[in-house]
Formats: sequence, C-alpha cells, structure tokens
Amino acid sequence: MSIIIDQKEKLFTIHTAQSTYQMTVGKFGHLIHLYYGKKTEGDMRYLLTYGDRGFSGNPYEAERDRTYSLDALPQEYPCYGTGDYRNVALHVKNPDGTYSCDLRYQSARVVEGKYSLPGLPAVHTEAGAETLEVVLADRQSGLEVTLLYGVLADSDVITRAARIRNTGSETPYLEKAASCCLDFLYGAYDLIHFHGRHGMERQFERSSLLHADQVLQSRRGVSSHQQNPFFILADHRTGEESGECYGFSLLYSGGFKAEAAVDQYQQTRAVMGLSDEFFSWPLQQGEIFHTPEAVVCYSARGFSELSFQYHQLIRYHVCRGEWQTKRRPILINSWEAAYFDFDGEKIVEIARQASELGVEMLVLDDGWFGKRDDDFAGLGDWAANEKKLGCTLGEIGTRINALGLKFGLWIEPEMVSEDSDLYRKHPDWAFVIPGRKPVRGRYQLVLDFSRKEVVDCIFEQVAAAIEQANVEYIKMDMNRHLSDIYSHTAVFQNQGVILHKYVLGVYDFLERLLQKFPKLLIEGCAGGGGRFDAGMLYYTPQIWCSDNSDAVERIRIQYGTSFGYPIATVGSHVSAVPNHQTGRSTNIVTRGVVAMAGSFGYELDLKLITPEEKAIVRQQIQDYKKYFDLIQNGRYWRLTSPFEDEDYAAWEFTAQDGSEVLLNVVTLAAHFNGPSLYVRLRGLEEDAVYRMEETGAEYPGSALMYAGVPIPKMTDDYQAWQVHFVRK
Repeated sequence: MSIIIDQKEKLFTIHTAQSTYQMTVGKFGHLIHLYYGKKTEGDMRYLLTYGDRGFSGNPYEAERDRTYSLDALPQEYPCYGTGDYRNVALHVKNPDGTYSCDLRYQSARVVEGKYSLPGLPAVHTEAGAETLEVVLADRQSGLEVTLLYGVLADSDVITRAARIRNTGSETPYLEKAASCCLDFLYGAYDLIHFHGRHGMERQFERSSLLHADQVLQSRRGVSSHQQNPFFILADHRTGEESGECYGFSLLYSGGFKAEAAVDQYQQTRAVMGLSDEFFSWPLQQGEIFHTPEAVVCYSARGFSELSFQYHQLIRYHVCRGEWQTKRRPILINSWEAAYFDFDGEKIVEIARQASELGVEMLVLDDGWFGKRDDDFAGLGDWAANEKKLGCTLGEIGTRINALGLKFGLWIEPEMVSEDSDLYRKHPDWAFVIPGRKPVRGRYQLVLDFSRKEVVDCIFEQVAAAIEQANVEYIKMDMNRHLSDIYSHTAVFQNQGVILHKYVLGVYDFLERLLQKFPKLLIEGCAGGGGRFDAGMLYYTPQIWCSDNSDAVERIRIQYGTSFGYPIATVGSHVSAVPNHQTGRSTNIVTRGVVAMAGSFGYELDLKLITPEEKAIVRQQIQDYKKYFDLIQNGRYWRLTSPFEDEDYAAWEFTAQDGSEVLLNVVTLAAHFNGPSLYVRLRGLEEDAVYRMEETGAEYPGSALMYAGVPIPKMTDDYQAWQVHFVRK
C-alpha cells in the first residue's frame, strides 16, 4: 500500500516510488506536517522541536506549557484564529462577524481509487491510485474539512484538495479556502515562477525566498498571461540534473493565489489555491464547497526529473478523451493568411494549397459568423455569415472535406459585442455594473457564464455550427480579462461567488461539448497563453502557447512552458515572415524546428512562399509524422537556457527506452572568428553506440553525454540544426 495509517499513534504516511510524505496529530488534536522528501522509513516525529517562543501564542488547553505554538509548528491545513500569524489555508468569517476557526482531527481513512471533484477538473487514473481522507472539524461552528490526498505512487504524484462542509445551523463565509499548504522545517529555497505578458508568457524567473510574503496571483478572472498557476521551490544548488525541488500546479483556470515565505524561525511555508482577494463564499447549512485540486511533486534529481513527472501526469492523467495521446492533425489556420478579409472561395483555396503540401486540417479563424468584418461586432451571434461566405458553413465544410482535409472553427464563446443581436436582446447577460460605463477589452464585454441560461444559449449556437459543417476541431479563444462583475441573478453582488461560478460555467460548457461531440479536438486559447493551466488541459488537450508566433521569441516562451507542461499540449505553428508580431525574418527551417516542439501546424499564406520553401514544408510534415512518437511521448530535455546562454538554444527528445534521440539547436548569435560550440546530450545509454542518421557517424552514448558533440558553424543568426541519433 502507498498509504499507511497508524491509528494508535495517529501517524499517516504516504509513499510514492521516490518520495515519502508524513503527518501526525499533535497532542491537542491539530494536524501536524512532519516530512516530504526523498523516500524514507520510520516515524519522523523526532524532527519536531518545541520551545517557549515569545509572542507566539499557545492553545488554551496547553495551560502553562508555552512550548506548543501553532505559530511555530508545521501544519497540513492551518487556519486563521489559532495563534498562527503566517499565511494560512483557511480563513472563515463567522455569522457574528468574527474571524476564527480551530480545526481539530476527527478521523482518517484510505479509499481505493482517486477522488474526483464535482464540476472541477481533477487528475484521473484507471487503476492503482489511492485516496487518503483526513477529517478535521471546528467543534463550535460545525465546519468540517476533509483533506483529500490522491496518491499516484508510480507517478510520484500527490494531489491535494479540500472538501468543506457546514454541519452547523448558521451560515459562515469562507474568505479563503486554499487547496494545499506545505511547511518545511528548515532549508534555504529559491522560488521559481513564470511571469509574463500578452505575447511573452511564462518567462522563467528565479530568486531566493525572503523573510517576507512572496505572492504569485491573478486578479484577472483567469489564470492569466502575467502569472502561471505553477511554481517550484528549489534548493539553492538545484539545477537541471541534480538537487531537490518541489513543484506546485493548480488545476484551475480562474483567479489564483500562491504564497511562499520564510518565517521568523527559518521555516518555509507555501500555500496555493483560489484567489482570496475576490472570494467570499457563504456556506449554507449542509452545503459542501470543493476547492480546486493542486498537484505536488518532489524530485531529488533536479528540474528535468520534476518536469518529466508533470509531463507524464498531464499527458496520461489530466488530458482525456479521443485526443489524449493521438497525433493531432497538422493544420493550417486562416488568421495570418486572411485575417477578416475572406470569403468562402478564399478559404477553400487556402485549403487546396495546404492539401497539396500534406496539411491535414483547415481552421477557419475569426470572422465567419454574425456581422464580423472587424473586432467591433458580432461576438455572441454564432451563426455563419452566409452573405460574406457566399454559401453555407456546411458547404464550405463539405468542400474542404472533399480535398481530404478536416475542418475546424475558431470561437470565443465567453464574449459578446455590443453590436450583436445577442446583446441587443439580452444586455443583462453581460458583466456591466448598473449606472456605470463598463471597461472594454478588445472592444468587447464578458458574458455572465455564472448563469446557466447564458451557457445554454451559447452552447446551443456553437453545437449547431459544429453539426452543420462536420467540424472536428474548435479553437476556443478568450481575448480580454474580467471586470465590472455584476450578475443580474444575484441579490447580493458577491464578486467572489460570481467569479468562481463563472469558471464553473466555462468548465460546464466545455464538458457539454465533449459529451455531445466525443471526437472533437478542442484547443484552448486566451489571447494565446493567457489561460495555459492544468485545469484547462482537462478539457482541451492542447493550448495555443502564445499569440507571439516569432520563432526566436517562442524559444523563451516554450522553454518556460516546458517546466510544468508537456510538449503535446503546446500549440505551435510555422508563421509568416516578416513575423506579424515582431517584424523579424527567420528562415522556414528554423521556424519548423521550433514549431515541432509542440502540436505542429502552419499559419501563413502558402501562395506567398517559394517553390523551395514548399518543398521544405512537405519535408517538415513528413519529419513531424516520422518523429511524432519521439517528440510527444519521449522525454524532453532542456539542454540550455535561453535566459543564460547567449550563443545558442538547444533541446532534445529522447525515447523512453533510450533507443533514439532528436537533437534541436538554434543559433542565437553569430560571431566573427568565434569559438567552437558543443552541446551535451542527455538520457542515453552510456554503453550503447548511436548513429547520426544524417551523416552516418557513430558515437558512444557516454561520449555524447559527457563530451558532447560540436555544433556546425552557422554564418547567420537563428539558423537551426536538427539531427536524429539511433541506437545500434
């Protein structure tokens, strides 16, 4: 068993393949954290120390014992009101206006299988998982908290969530309800997080933890471009191949908050969950509130191993359905080829050219519906503009299918234009505060997806379009953040309730699409990577990584993304040059190499490329198919950091059994009379011999890993070198 309960000693131990997690019940009934780290055996209570801590209060039952203080002890789910002044996981406002909660241990049990969360994404598994349920309660208020620990032992994964139930007779407010807390008794850690902006998401940043709150959060109603709900705590000495590190990933697509701080006694606490700035949940008698799920992982072998754990988990235990592991169709998207300026004939012509080169799907982007000739009108009216198209949507789909291509559509279901039939009919369906002019984003407003009738209406329209045209792919976009939160169905405008219900409404919309169209491939998008999180990947097995399709900028974006998310989930295309976002020109070989580190596709006007480039496109498509299993199911290695290495970027895909390797290098700077450059490979068999397919040269695996291979001289910036090694 991976979970061991010692009822006599009130000691709870979780073992995974490489780690151990242990907690106990303190002498006054509090759930105390003991250890999380490299796998070990035995009772870890000896690690706890006690002392008379000035200005750190003691439970009433402690009487004259001043050595027991929750302000100094490590805890599993600390709450405000117990004398612990650090960041807490639970903050409750009682009906009388006081803020207090005192959770004490009630019971624990092991449940076969992994728990699920109603209306929320959660890690899934067919067999082999277990759940530890630990029940805590506040005796005075009747608030009961069941801590859920899902254990996928072979994957080295522990999931965390809380089920909060009101067994009392009054209505308290949950002002903060985090998904997990992790306390460290000692150690010096760095915080690694992934900040950004629209068009430059998930930028790697590493800094030492301070004796101060360091907060990562989104107040934007979505997980956001600016911060990502994934972070790492790492020993100062940890690198790609060695050292201890801990990952935290939240399966939630709305506002979130992650906190980390070193306390006055050199202990570190990390808390992660919903944003408490916009959260206030009245918990009615008998009601249950489920927090989103967090996934924690531990690695003793550096960042590469930690990333691999998350890659495997998301690939096989978060993503679901028809497209979980299948190769996705190589597509061409119409956006950069046509923008809003198209008719049906132009779209079919784009499809015809793409078909000749081996592309497998045409995606019709923005502009096919309503009165949508620019971004000032039409959102909310999800019926085809047949006057603009010159035919029905079904006729376009039929013509594209006849060319041997699948057909896909772009939608933005959560948004509405003021110039739309939907808004004119239902202005109260948009987030607008009465008497105030709303904040616009991309000249559009946000629909109130916390209301079922709104979700129903949009779902029915989108489903009708899918059925009409044999649509097999949806790109679901979202091009602004939330503001002016006001729901006409709410008597009291509690923004915290509305925002969370909004996210639940988005999840409901996606789940209904997948239930009705089980073979539909949905790609998530929010102005590119503004909602790139593990929660969205439960519904959409790939996400458009960034609206910035410049190959050089994408190297940094995809580097940061790779720490917590697998290559299979990264939407990445070969786009036009000069690049439409940066103006940079990069050769089509380099653009292809960078785009292959994702779900491969094209976003350009194929009429404008040369015959030589068309030949390269044909070869890229063949290569991607050839290397698909290696790229998508192999181990991904970051060989360099584009934030530290100025001359070149390198990454590698290695088969799980070490039988083959695809090495990718892009030069970032060319120098006159420059030095020779070398790159060391990883994940090979030391005693095996590997043949470079392109040249026939043979190398010992140990030599490739410890001595490296020279990079060919390249006479310009942004040249690419991609080579394939096969074990003899």
